[in-house]
Amino acid sequence: QVQLVESGGGLVQAGGSLRLSCAASGRTISRYAMAWIRQAPGKERDFVAATNWIGNNTPYADSVKGRFTISRDSAKNTLYLQMDSLQPEDTGVYYCAIRDTPSGGAYLRTNDYSYWGLGTHITVSS
Repeated sequence: QVQLVESGGGLVQAGGSLRLSCAASGRTISRYAMAWIRQAPGKERDFVAATNWIGNNTPYADSVKGRFTISRDSAKNTLYLQMDSLQPEDTGVYYCAIRDTPSGGAYLRTNDYSYWGLGTHITVSS
């Protein structure tokens, strides 16, 4: 079973940047689609960005397109999310997730993913 641990969250001013990392253990992330999903205060979890196992298919939520970049390093068994031009509405808990079966696509629904980290908090002040 795979374990995921997110890091890199914190407090940042609007317009700033953060880079999240998600370190996987217990299994290689190669050949598995992954995603970043966030939960704003008082709201349900929403898809942010996903990547197929190769890293050449990376869909984004409309709200983060052009500002966030998802990437993966299979050698380090780690998923990343570079977040630029952060806005107060980006505040929330950010989770990384991975599918439980190998596949070629990128998946946009939260229930497409079987394993989740505990999340890292991001607060963007105005």
